[in-house]
Amino acid sequence: MSQENILEAHNLRKAFGGLVAVDDVSIHIQEKTMHAIIGPNGAGKTTLFNLLSGTMPPTSGQVFYHGRDITHLPPQRRAHLGIGRSFQITNIFPNLTVLENIRLATQAMGKHNFRLLHLAENYSEYIEKAEAVIEQVGLTGRELIIVRNLPHGEKRKLELGIMLACDPELLLFDEPTAGMSSEQVPELIQIINKVVKEKGRTAILVEHRMDMVMQISDKITVMSQGTILAEGSPHEIANNRQVQKAYLGDLYGELA
Repeated sequence: MSQENILEAHNLRKAFGGLVAVDDVSIHIQEKTMHAIIGPNGAGKTTLFNLLSGTMPPTSGQVFYHGRDITHLPPQRRAHLGIGRSFQITNIFPNLTVLENIRLATQAMGKHNFRLLHLAENYSEYIEKAEAVIEQVGLTGRELIIVRNLPHGEKRKLELGIMLACDPELLLFDEPTAGMSSEQVPELIQIINKVVKEKGRTAILVEHRMDMVMQISDKITVMSQGTILAEGSPHEIANNRQVQKAYLGDLYGELA
């Protein structure tokens, strides 16, 4: 039985004046898979990601989530539909604790989402959920630390926790390992992979670390000059001559 598409984009185009960053791109994301989008600098992958996540409107084309047209829905509306995203730069409240950051994310999706001035103790259900998420992303014992005092790797974990606190069905990762040392990356990869594989989630990943992309992706879309150059499994992409040529041998060296 074939998997259904959770997200589809039809003929997306994004122009900045005379510069066309994404040119008539169509992509289909299957449920319960890890789908990576890669490409050289300037290929259009980040712009495509922003069109899929709703942080940037397309010049033309449409985006569908479970068959519903969400092309012009803002990110906060998409979050309530079950779409969560991370950012290259951490998107957190630096003067609040780890627990408060995640508790506010859970509260934003609940019936008390606009009652931010009530005592946090009144919302035990949100605190319990936040504590479960903290354990899931490996921040147990760091609940009461002010976020600005966290090392960068733990801030990336926290951002993942904030996204998971909203219980998204589709997760959008924009270079989740940006700024992390090589020693910190494997643990984050393990957490992301566990969430997608064991929890039955779907993920779209833009990432420059090719070892990570090859390790956890089910399908890879390669972009070049604003269009899709190739698409397939990690093995198919690693052996695709067009992809090797587009990367002038650099990608081929990494994949081989």
